[in-house]
Order: sequence, then C-alpha cells, then structure tokens
Amino acid sequence: MQIEKYKLDEINHQSINKHQRRFEGVAADITNLESIIEKLKVFNIAIPSWALGTGGTRFGRFSGGGEPRSLEEKISDVGVIHALNKSSNSISLHIPWDIPGNASSIKALAAQNGLHFDAVNSNTFQDQPGQKLSYKFGSLHHTDKAVRKQAIEHNIEVIKYGVQLDSKALSVWLSDGSNFPGQLNFRKAFQNTLESLQEIYEALPDDWKVWVEYKPYEPNFYSTTISDWGQSYLLASKLGAKASTLVDLGHHLQGTNIEQIVSLLLMEGKLAGFHFNDSKYGDDDLTVGSINPYQLFLIFNELVEGMDARGMDHATSIGWMIDASHNVKDPIEDLLQSVQAIKIAYAQALLVDKSELAAAQNNNDVALAQEILQQAYRTDVRPLIAEASYRVGGALDPVNAYRKLNVRDNLIKERGLKTVATGL
Repeated sequence: MQIEKYKLDEINHQSINKHQRRFEGVAADITNLESIIEKLKVFNIAIPSWALGTGGTRFGRFSGGGEPRSLEEKISDVGVIHALNKSSNSISLHIPWDIPGNASSIKALAAQNGLHFDAVNSNTFQDQPGQKLSYKFGSLHHTDKAVRKQAIEHNIEVIKYGVQLDSKALSVWLSDGSNFPGQLNFRKAFQNTLESLQEIYEALPDDWKVWVEYKPYEPNFYSTTISDWGQSYLLASKLGAKASTLVDLGHHLQGTNIEQIVSLLLMEGKLAGFHFNDSKYGDDDLTVGSINPYQLFLIFNELVEGMDARGMDHATSIGWMIDASHNVKDPIEDLLQSVQAIKIAYAQALLVDKSELAAAQNNNDVALAQEILQQAYRTDVRPLIAEASYRVGGALDPVNAYRKLNVRDNLIKERGLKTVATGL
C-alpha cells in the first residue's frame, strides 16, 4: 500500500504545536543545531527483506496477518516504512529467500517507493529444496571440496543477482563450526574458509565489497569457524582491500566491549558496517535499543569520533542495516522503533563535545569524561529527530502515524490473515 501524503500531513498537523515547543526547548542549548539536523536528514538504515514478516523462535511462529507474500510486497512494506520515517531508503535481500524474478521490474518498483538495494546476503546455513549436497557439517569450511564448491557457487550466484539490482556488497555469515571436541580440525577449517572466500572475492566486481560477519556460537556450540572480530578481521585482511568485517550487535558474548571493537576496526579501515539489534542473553534479535540503549550510544560515540578522524561520510561510508526477528510485535512497528532508536543514539553521539572529551581524557579526568558522555546521553534528542523527519516530508512520530493510518488492518484486508513471509 502507499502512504497518502495529505493524510500524513494531517496527522503531523495535529501535533505540530507540541512538537515545536519541545523542539525549541531542546534546540536552545545546542550550538551546532543545523549541522546535526542536516546529518539526521540524510542518515538512512537499510531494512532486511527477511524482517517484514513475523519472526519465529525455535518452538513456534505466530503470524500477525497481512505479511508480505512476495518480494514485491516486501518492497511495498519497506516503502511504507520509508514514507513514514524518511530514513529507510534501501532494502537488503537474502538469497534464496527473495530471488528477484525480473530485475528490471523489481528495480522499477523499488524506485517508485523511493528505494534502492543495499547489500545482498547469501545463505549456506540452510539446505534448500533440491540442493544436491548438505551443509549439515558446514559450507565454506567443509571437509568435502564438492560441498565447498557448491557454497562458493551459491555466493557467486548471489553476487550476480546483486549486480542486476545495482547492489554493491555481498554479506557473508557462516554457521560453520562444531558441536563436539575432536569433530573438527580448527586450522584446516579456517584454511578451507579462507580459500573458499578467496574464490568468492575473485568474482567480486571492481566496485563491490564483501562483508565478513562473525558469531561466537549457534547453531554450533563448541566452536564457530568465524567466531569473533579478530578471526573476521584476519580473513578480511588476507582477502584484500574489498573485504571488511561486519558487526552484528547480537553476535557477541555477554559483556563484550563492542564499542572498543568498533573503534579498532575503524582505525584499521576494516569496518564494513552493522547489523543492528539488541539482546539480553545472546543473539536475541530484539528491537534495537530495547535492552541496552546506553551501549548503543557508546558505540555511536566511537563511530562518530572514528569516522570524523578518517574524514568519512557518516551516511554512506559504511553499511547500516537492521537484522532482527519480530516474534511478538508487528514487524513494521518494530522496524520503525529500531530505526528511531538508531537515530536517537546517533544524534546523542553528535552532541558529544569531542574537544572537551579529548581534553578530559588527556588529563585523565575520569569523572569529567563520564559527565560529558552522560550529558549527551541524557539529552532528549527525539525532537531533533522529529524535526529532521518533518523537514524531509516524514512523520513527526512514525509509529503513531502508522497506527492512525491503520496500515496493518489495511494490509490484512489486502493480503489476508494467514499469510506467512519468507525469512526468519
């Protein structure tokens, strides 16, 4: 469905006076206000095609109704998100869950919704219907060269689909690993993975990149062949300049200092970007910022500082994407909430006085450094985000607008109550 602009304008009009009061109250204390607003206006987060349906758990999946039945309907749903928040202008496809049958028509539909295609994602963590060889014991690291070859060919096929859609990056996550001691030769598994990735790397177009993701456990619990940022960084370094490390916020052991990882990867020019989500225990795939918003802010503080140090464009120099599973929420509402949480953390990080913080750090003034960070974090930046969205034609409050427009009810009427989307 399409969001009719006049209806969105009517909803904005109902709360514009309240918004202006809140905005003026916050804006009065911000010296670089317009610079922050401009950065927020152009900051976009890609929506994954597999997250438009109700996600599942290991025990069940409960459809919320009106789920997209095709790639075309998924593009339409991302179009709704972008129309409301003006910060989700791209979609990331997972192959083979969402194979574009006719690339030209798919690109045209995306353009009609103000969208383009972000990174494409391969899938060798599942066996697909009709697949000749199984990935039960791994894919790119498999002991059987034929299995490795099959996985390599799949990744190259995904690149070809991406080229048709004007994507510029391949994202690779492997579930390869072992569940029991002695099951796997770690060194050979890593070497097989490197050699497989080298073949995939050679197939990349000149203007493409490959993003190597990592994860400490699941579905294998004794070892994962690419289990942490160091192993991913090692692979990316060996592959070459077009390879870098992708950070998924849920892919860390409890207590891991993700902001430090981000800082070092940025320093080395090997940070590909992010899969945003949140977690309480592991790879929970929860709404961004719903569990630990302060950690998200600290990550963005390192991002802003590190990107500025390298002269990088905040909006385009690395990849920004959500990767979550919405098992009890309306997926579109959840994605709208996640994008807002990301923008909140980004705006708070933009408020940090970097020169004052650097001086406090150089003087070992620990208390002052903490005060500088927490002053920014405790600032309610939601009016800034609403203002940036409003200036580019979006909703002051995307979730509120989504509900007032009865989007989910309309999708159920259009698609039915029992539809189930492909994906998680």
